Amino acid sequence: MSILDYFRSSKKPNTASLAKERLQIIVAHQRGERGAPDYFPKMKQEIIEVIRKYVQISDDQVSVQLDQNDDNLSVLELNVTLPDSK
Repeated sequence: MSILDYFRSSKKPNTASLAKERLQIIVAHQRGERGAPDYFPKMKQEIIEVIRKYVQISDDQVSVQLDQNDDNLSVLELNVTLPDSK
């Protein structure tokens, strides 16, 4: 084992930490949907369909979240990871 192998092995992601990170994302996603209105899933799907008219994306490239403040203010947050243009 050379000294370079020691440094290379530390760059590999730990499977436990990777699983923990994925679980945190899932939990955050489910918490965001708890207080969402009944029409929210359909609206999310329609937004994805409109984006697909212009860009080829998968469902996991789109994140739609509805945040509600104490002041009865709702904020719709839409994050789309667009593919690299060629």
